[in-house]
Amino acid sequence: MVLALQVIVVLALIGLWAVLSAVRAFPESAFPSQAQVVASAWDDLRSGHLFTDLVASLFRVALGFAAAVLLSTPLGLWLGLRPALRTATLPTVNFFRSLSPLAWIPFAILWFGIGDRPAIFLIFMSTFFPLLLSTVAAVANTPSVYFRVAQEYGFTEFRLLTRVALPAILPQVITAIRLACGLAWLVVVAAEMIAGRDGLGFSIWDARNGLRVDIVAYRMIVIGVVGLGLDWFLVQFTKLPGLRWAYDA
Repeated sequence: MVLALQVIVVLALIGLWAVLSAVRAFPESAFPSQAQVVASAWDDLRSGHLFTDLVASLFRVALGFAAAVLLSTPLGLWLGLRPALRTATLPTVNFFRSLSPLAWIPFAILWFGIGDRPAIFLIFMSTFFPLLLSTVAAVANTPSVYFRVAQEYGFTEFRLLTRVALPAILPQVITAIRLACGLAWLVVVAAEMIAGRDGLGFSIWDARNGLRVDIVAYRMIVIGVVGLGLDWFLVQFTKLPGLRWAYDA
């Protein structure tokens, strides 16, 4: 039933697109028809440009996002167990979390030039602080009895972090990673438009400069589909037997 409703919504949007194109609700130069988009997609697939740009964008997201996850998780666990240090650092973390990732673009270009590195930097900066804040909050909200029992059994700090704190917050961490991955996919497109030489974002900007709105629409569809695929992949982790719980269940 749910799948049928989802298909109906997609078909309704496609139908609306066809109607708006048929009645020329917008100029043809600003609103491509489905036939134009399909033709552009076919040419793009045959040329291999889509594969090259898609790999470039996914590579940047993978590096920047992986670095953010690998650094924010242990740091968040460590800060979460230290109330005084957590209180001292949270204003700074919130300050950087509140900054728009696009505000870093001038510095990213000045520091790293054009290409992969500025995009990776922007992805890291846009996801590290939200992930860090989510991890710290999850540890801070974990019932303290977990840690007291572990200390009674003589757990070292490392075992306390890896055997108690991390398993207790994994459901929340996976949810935070899922949201941050969506943000990373948004940021890479914007970064490539301004500081890239290739990638999906750069291809959209290049097509816009060439007034090829059919290519713009086609690449937008690709970006949306890939974003759905990434989200679906991360959702599978929430269905693992060891994660289908929460400490307050």
